[in-house]
Amino acid sequence: MAVLIPLPRLALMLVPTAMVIGLMLYHHVPTKGYLWALGRMVVQLLLVGYVLVYLFLAESAWPILGVMVVMTTVAAWISLRTVPAYRRRMYGHALLALVLGGGSILLLVTQGVLGARPWYHPQTVIPLGGMIFANVMNGISLAADRLQVELERGTPWLPARGVALNTALIPITNALLSVGLVSLPGMMTGQILAGVSPLIAVRYQIMVMLMIFSAIGLSVWGFLWLSQGVWKEIFALHGNG
Repeated sequence: MAVLIPLPRLALMLVPTAMVIGLMLYHHVPTKGYLWALGRMVVQLLLVGYVLVYLFLAESAWPILGVMVVMTTVAAWISLRTVPAYRRRMYGHALLALVLGGGSILLLVTQGVLGARPWYHPQTVIPLGGMIFANVMNGISLAADRLQVELERGTPWLPARGVALNTALIPITNALLSVGLVSLPGMMTGQILAGVSPLIAVRYQIMVMLMIFSAIGLSVWGFLWLSQGVWKEIFALHGNG
């Protein structure tokens, strides 16, 4: 069975966290952004915990669809954090790529693989949607950053796009290579801690790894294809047409 973590024990994790912050201060590394991220993480998770209690009792698809809208719009905006100068011009491309690529994989997994009933089953759609959109967000962010670097150094469009797609897939590829040997990922670990057979947990983890790989690949390719006109216009001005 899953262990209910008492708050005093959870607070133990503040010790190594404080050690890292102390090391950063010792080496004169700015800590403001990290402290903000840590504090925001705690507040956001506490809030979402209360929201999920309500959502898991929902008997209508509308609240779940509302959550999906929030997830995708926020993820698309954050994904372009690495190219702030072009953020507004490319936001629609990122959002559409994320919705079509990530959304299609979410639909396939929840309806085709898991057969969720009802189709908007909150305990299935929300966690898996979060996994997909968060990983796609990171993939688009990495791709946009690398594409900008490649174009700035004069790499032609097609090779630059290929490098950007490859860069976006590096984290999930590393995860594919290390899973089971170096790490037991979150889905599998959570199920094992909850008492599920490791053989069953393995099936779910395979599903998750394939889900994330395909969602990132399709969404990033879609973003690069949709936004190519903007990229070419921008870098034509700098002699990189």
